[in-house]
Amino acid sequence: MDDASGLQSFYEEAYSRAGAAADRYGRWRALGAIGKADHVVALCARAGVLPERTLEVGCGDGSLLDELARRGIGGRLEGLEISAAAVEIAAARGGVDGAALYDGAHIPAPDLAYDLGIVSHVLEHVPDPAALLAETARACACVVVEVPLEANLSAGRASKRGLSGEVGHLQRLDRAGMRAIAVAAGVRIEHELEDVLSLRAQLFWAATPAARVRGSAKWALRTALHRCAPALARRLFTVHYAFLCRAA
Repeated sequence: MDDASGLQSFYEEAYSRAGAAADRYGRWRALGAIGKADHVVALCARAGVLPERTLEVGCGDGSLLDELARRGIGGRLEGLEISAAAVEIAAARGGVDGAALYDGAHIPAPDLAYDLGIVSHVLEHVPDPAALLAETARACACVVVEVPLEANLSAGRASKRGLSGEVGHLQRLDRAGMRAIAVAAGVRIEHELEDVLSLRAQLFWAATPAARVRGSAKWALRTALHRCAPALARRLFTVHYAFLCRAA
């Protein structure tokens, strides 16, 4: 996946699954959209942003846009995606006002055409995250970014690196690395937050009662550690980091 065509083929296949696998991954993305929407709402509230037109770059199947529509937030909700299969799914959602293909690099809109841009769990998937963030900040008055911070001991294990590669992660970020990308993109971070994976998400793939017990204990331990010692938590396991920024 060294070029745009390789990325497009990868995600075309990912969003073209059928049957039980498609249903399971669709439910997983819908669950993830709840937490992502929580972060968008919280950051916009802190910044006093009330968008009338919102663009999600890398919208996938439209789960996040649909969740924002359900909450009555974002005004007109549009998305861009490199996968035609994903665009078809997103465009069919009642809460999505528009979904279109793009080349993965250039947003087909004039400067500041949107009040809010969203780049959620996208920058870790692209070869040049600073360029994509800069382009989004050109087209959007402010941008909410979210990434998983995977430069940690747990995610560094061979098995975890393999899983990360399977879902298309090209970047293994930490907080400092993501902030450096923001500087390179020419944006100023105004508000930020982070949290651990939710309990519902932690238990989603738990197939047995024993796995659910282990997952619950893991969630409780990680939540407590992150609350008491966030810097240590980031070194040990993956947390989600989100911020709202504007072109500097």
